[in-house]
Amino acid sequence: MTASALLGGVLVLSACSGGDSSASDGGDSSSQARADEAAAKKSSEAQIKITPADGSNNASINNSAAVTVKKGTLTEVTMTTADGTAVAGALSADKTSWKPSAQLERSTTYKLAATAKDSKGLEAHENASFTTVSPDDSFIGNFTPEDGSTVGVGMPVSINFNKEITNKAAVQKGITVTTSSGQEVVCHWFSTVRMDCRPDDYWKEASTVTLKLALDGVEGADGVYGVQQKTVTFKIGRNQVTYVDAKTKQMKVTQDGKTVRTIPISAGSPDNKTYEGQMVISEKFKETRMNGATVGFTDDDGKGEYDIKDVPHAMRLTTSGTFVHGNYWGAKSIFGAVNTSHGCVGLSDTKGANDANTPAAWFYDNSIVGDVIVVQNTGDKTVSPDNGLNGWNMDWAQWKAGSAV
Repeated sequence: MTASALLGGVLVLSACSGGDSSASDGGDSSSQARADEAAAKKSSEAQIKITPADGSNNASINNSAAVTVKKGTLTEVTMTTADGTAVAGALSADKTSWKPSAQLERSTTYKLAATAKDSKGLEAHENASFTTVSPDDSFIGNFTPEDGSTVGVGMPVSINFNKEITNKAAVQKGITVTTSSGQEVVCHWFSTVRMDCRPDDYWKEASTVTLKLALDGVEGADGVYGVQQKTVTFKIGRNQVTYVDAKTKQMKVTQDGKTVRTIPISAGSPDNKTYEGQMVISEKFKETRMNGATVGFTDDDGKGEYDIKDVPHAMRLTTSGTFVHGNYWGAKSIFGAVNTSHGCVGLSDTKGANDANTPAAWFYDNSIVGDVIVVQNTGDKTVSPDNGLNGWNMDWAQWKAGSAV
């Protein structure tokens, strides 16, 4: 019975082969033989690496999707979004690396497939899928001045973040500001969302300032990462500083320390004094609307004490609404004689902002964003350093104390 059972087992095993006698002697027609032959071949030496790793979340939109190969060359790389949209990219000259041609989108899943060959022509394959960081899990810094601009000597680098930054030191270390003049530049945090950078004294005229944002992957708050990787340069123009004296009601415009023009003005009235201190022009408008209701000047009916839809040659000095601007509605006799405004500095002008011969037009045409205006003898308090781009009203020791590094 035992022998019969063993023999039966052999018969069963033989029947399971499902092939003829040629299968047992290594015939090429057998699927098993083909599998054995493929297994016997040497695998490719090419080693493909895709970053980030397969399955990654919160991937960088700048440095992700890098494909490299060792001991071989890349022959094909395809990258698509989850819906199949192709992403353009480029191989390096030696065909050992590949990267996308443009910055990736946030909150997007990408798929990568790469093929490479070694020196013997044997192919290797690699695939990966990852998802980039979402807007909810990332932050950016909106900065001023703009890349390539020319600004006045008082223009700080000001960065406003779209998320609260709790790890200020890490973020500040990812931001560098340097100047060709060699001046030391220090950054100061006004809040969890704003950081300004400046030297001890005004920038040197004709110098070049470089801002580098290396925030990609920097954790600014718990689970919130930076996505910016950018270099910005701007030029410093001539050294123009203007001095407004509310007592004499005159404005002295200086360049490189020399007075180039004196202009009669009308500053804030005794009931609405103009801030004192060093203020920086942050915006210029040939014409703009000024409504008292937007800055707290209202009548009993709640409407603005004034609403002028075409204020000419206006230049902003504070976020709260202080301007140097043209005034066409006041009598010409007030300039240099009486302070009548609601806190702004007014210069004689004409309606329409098209008369280049008025004092306001001249000053507008000869001013740039970043120029300094020093207001004196108004009897009011010094403007807050964070009300506009006015950090110059903080001494150097106080400024440095606001650094997180």
